Amino acid sequence: MNIFALFLNIVAGVVAGVFGGMGMGGGTLLIPILTIALGFEQKLAQAINLISFLVMSIFSLIVHFKNGFVRTKKLWLMISFGIIFSFLGAFLAGKINANYLRKLFGGFLVILAIFQGIKLLKK
Repeated sequence: MNIFALFLNIVAGVVAGVFGGMGMGGGTLLIPILTIALGFEQKLAQAINLISFLVMSIFSLIVHFKNGFVRTKKLWLMISFGIIFSFLGAFLAGKINANYLRKLFGGFLVILAIFQGIKLLKK
């Protein structure tokens, strides 16, 4: 990997991390950046996104806990479901054809954009 590609990978990670920390969801940017701009395969981009999500969620949980925004009553239930469905999603992504997975993710982004647009118009 040359220096420019390494630099682009670092920038992609930082941008996705910043947006993920702001609540937008880093994967909505990270996956298109990895697949379109950097030429990663869809399945590899999905895997990288899942791994980065786990790391970002740990840091986010610590920050929100320190600020008193975490209700500890159902915390472990939410963490358990998050871990279970992350592994389930990774397993299913590994079984699905890469082209179909790319189309599913594209459809998800279109639906997300529509909902965000409606939400913005309501304000």
